[in-house]
Amino acid sequence: MGIEPATDGRNGHGHCLLCGNLHPHSWGLSFSPTEDGGVHTFFVIGSEFQGYDNMIHGGVIATLLDSAMTHCLFHRGIEAVTGELRVRFFHPVACNIHVELRARLLFTCPPLYQLQAEMLNAGQLMARAEGKFMRRQQS
Repeated sequence: MGIEPATDGRNGHGHCLLCGNLHPHSWGLSFSPTEDGGVHTFFVIGSEFQGYDNMIHGGVIATLLDSAMTHCLFHRGIEAVTGELRVRFFHPVACNIHVELRARLLFTCPPLYQLQAEMLNAGQLMARAEGKFMRRQQS
């Protein structure tokens, strides 16, 4: 288990809207390793990301789950891009609540990786995603 890589551009991710410190409006997400080899973070999703009144937009939730899986790979020293993303929504996510994002690696056959991510609120599963990623070609 490695330390989270810099998101200042050295891994091509510095301008990421969710975690990059070179993006002027970055959400500043930072993920920590978990004992099971995954990653997690806690944060509050603001009302500026709502779709319907007081509900976080589903596309934002999908983006957050994708980010968690990307960071799970970063913690393993792997830079990869999303090839497939399937999201299942269990409950509406209200604005301005505390959520936990977590992700873990399910299967690896380099250059392919399969991961799972979850969004929870007070221990309740709000959404889950599975993604297939492919190692990123360095330019």
